[in-house]
Amino acid sequence: MGAFSTSFAVGQRLFGGVPASRPAGNTLPGVTPTTTNDAPPANAVVVAGDEETRVLLRGLLRLHHFRVDGEADGARQAMELLQRHRPQLLVLDVNLAEGSPQALLTEARRCLPSIRTILVAPASRPPNPPEGAPRPDVVLLRPFRIRQFAEALTPPTPGGATPA
Repeated sequence: MGAFSTSFAVGQRLFGGVPASRPAGNTLPGVTPTTTNDAPPANAVVVAGDEETRVLLRGLLRLHHFRVDGEADGARQAMELLQRHRPQLLVLDVNLAEGSPQALLTEARRCLPSIRTILVAPASRPPNPPEGAPRPDVVLLRPFRIRQFAEALTPPTPGGATPA
């Protein structure tokens, strides 16, 4: 299965719908274009303290056919976006301009209990949430590869293991 079809399948399994529009004339070798339908794309909100990280995460989400409804550099702005757009996915970098990533994750889970979360952190400083605090669905340690990001978009297997 080609990367394009894999991304389509990941979005479909994760959110039960068809990912965002796909190019009609995809000419990449080994990639078979799929037809679009009327199902809404999976939506996401990106939160990171610096513009470069937001651009990278937004690009990776769009590569995997997610609609990015908003971006924030801090917790307060992120909560406004979460309440307004009610996304299915929150991609959260640990470096925020204001606020705590753990407090944001706690509040996001309180407001949107079914939201899927991916936390991005440097390998030199992996997150260690307090006991009893909400945990992200997936933690990606920087630097990571595009394939690892794609795997993080995949829901956990029935045995409980989450790829990444």
